[in-house]
Amino acid sequence: MSDAYCTDCKRETELVVDHSAGDTLCSECGLVLESHSIDETSEWRTFANESSNADPNRVGGPTNPLLADSALTTVIAKTNGSSGDFLSNSLGRWQNRNGSAERGLIQAFKTIATMSDRLGLVGTIKDRANEIFKRLEDQKSTRGRNQDALLAACLYISCRQEDKPRTIKEICSVANGATKKEIGRAKDFIVKTLGLETGHSVELGAIHAGDFMKRFCSNLGMSHQAVRAAEEAVKKSEEFDIRRSPISIAAVVIYIITQLSDDKKPLKDIAVATGVAEGTIRNSYKDLYPHLPKIIPSWYAKEEDLKNLSSP
Repeated sequence: MSDAYCTDCKRETELVVDHSAGDTLCSECGLVLESHSIDETSEWRTFANESSNADPNRVGGPTNPLLADSALTTVIAKTNGSSGDFLSNSLGRWQNRNGSAERGLIQAFKTIATMSDRLGLVGTIKDRANEIFKRLEDQKSTRGRNQDALLAACLYISCRQEDKPRTIKEICSVANGATKKEIGRAKDFIVKTLGLETGHSVELGAIHAGDFMKRFCSNLGMSHQAVRAAEEAVKKSEEFDIRRSPISIAAVVIYIITQLSDDKKPLKDIAVATGVAEGTIRNSYKDLYPHLPKIIPSWYAKEEDLKNLSSP
């Protein structure tokens, strides 16, 4: 703070500078003595890879470690006329030849970012997916393959490795035309390719039914109490040998919990929200039914309520 003459206070007072608004105010009466002032100090942002703030560079975009010279955005323009300048044309051809691979990577990263945003995924998942695709690109393994399926599979694997799994159907819903079968094949190809690169199998992380519960319940608009009961029931179900996929178990637990509440959900709505076929939910219900007294929380439903459920 510095001192200056305030016209309201009629004397020298201390000044307060609001950098965000660009205003200079009197600390005594709050009078704005100067507005929209220009901050001529150095920028806080640094574009260097180092964590220190000693970087003198004040231009260029943030660097991407997966792209060579990612902060350099100079483009050599084409000259006017039919003949043109020989040097400019030569440099332009060189730039196009050397920049095509990087442009492909940039477009791939943009596609992954778009899919991540539509699924509401965190930045670490997007970054890992970018890294997986870059490793494939470095091995020239993407040539002649369905690019959309590969990008979607990279995102699926990244979700698994970050312990935030998504179903292939969810990934498919944001992919650019790639089918579930194509994404599944691309996933197997990536796992095999990266395994050969490192010399050991790629860890994808285990999937548990509880990983999907909050998202599925939210899609159905279930109450907080019902969500809590579903999460407890799914955790208890892991103690039994129920040979169904985690997604199927999550779907059938949601179905049972809603049938025990006043807000019953049709089987069709649950199938749409979870991506599990109605027939699969019915078959999973048969497997889960004998264990219901030990799975469903006693505070949520009594034994008499369980008996009122339809038998498989």
